[in-house]
Amino acid sequence: MKKHNFSAGPCILPKEVLKKASEAVINFNNDNLSLIEISHRSKPFVDVIENARSLVLELLGLENKGYKALFLQGGASNQFLMTAYNLLNKKAAYLNTGTWSSKAIKEAKLFGELVEVASSKDKNFNYIPKNYTIPTDVDYFHCTSNNTIYGTQMKSFPETNVPLVCDMSSDIFSRQLDFSKFDLIYAGAQKNMGPAGTTLVVVKEVILGKVERIIPSMLNYQVFIDKESMFNTPPVFAVYTSMLTLEWLKDLGGIEFIEKVNQQKSALLYNEIDRNPLFNGNVAKEDRSHMNATFTLADEKLTEKFNTMWHEANINGLNGHRSVGGYRASMYNALPLYSVQALVDVMQELERTA
Repeated sequence: MKKHNFSAGPCILPKEVLKKASEAVINFNNDNLSLIEISHRSKPFVDVIENARSLVLELLGLENKGYKALFLQGGASNQFLMTAYNLLNKKAAYLNTGTWSSKAIKEAKLFGELVEVASSKDKNFNYIPKNYTIPTDVDYFHCTSNNTIYGTQMKSFPETNVPLVCDMSSDIFSRQLDFSKFDLIYAGAQKNMGPAGTTLVVVKEVILGKVERIIPSMLNYQVFIDKESMFNTPPVFAVYTSMLTLEWLKDLGGIEFIEKVNQQKSALLYNEIDRNPLFNGNVAKEDRSHMNATFTLADEKLTEKFNTMWHEANINGLNGHRSVGGYRASMYNALPLYSVQALVDVMQELERTA
């Protein structure tokens, strides 16, 4: 029996996606060749990456609006550098809500002046700052929509006249937003979209070409746009599996459908955390993530017992990030509601037997 997989990433994937992907590794398109041994320039794979890019824009509602979807490499961590390389001419503004935005700030400082408009570091990033002001003279504003480690999520985004850049690595395709508000979105696939190995970038092409520096080809968005994500050999398996996941999501009913499911899952778990006296939530309630719920035991003496119970219940990936401790339940799109119920059952059983 497959485990209830609450891993923060690489993430759980739909079983039908795993089946199709595994079959393609043996025999892709009934051509008696493996997906991972065919030429990336061959028509069968060109069709895959074109379909994947098209599905991204369709699901986000960005078709025919001047956006390009790219599948790149290097993870979201490379995008910390790449966004600044392509967009930061003199000064940029950043919202600091956790480890990943802190890393993005570190990289961007290599290219120009940085304005940290607000930070939640004072309370170990357990909330999202509000009522900050974005300067009007910056090249762009950068934020992180969902913080995997700490379990916070931005519920709204600022209105601004400067380009809006967002790291959506851990909640891309999970909820409805007006994605046309964003000028550049990036997301590592392994959090909610596919396997590790590729990174999605969605960029409004008109914001490019405005920096004075020369950008190396491998870090230049325009190069990859011009080559349709095929400037160098793409990670074929990761792109193909991401395409399958996007098809799966579309067939379910798209983001509108999956958002309702995600709300059910997070409500079930957070209600138990709030009701059960043995558990404490880590995050300000108004900023709780629907993707990553973080919590601790009220009595650490119960740690060994609780850990044994959830392992015996066939649950995987519940330990919190090493920098925070406690527990983290990642409830990405493919995690079924019954897996969350299995965790809630264990929490209630601990309460009965503690």
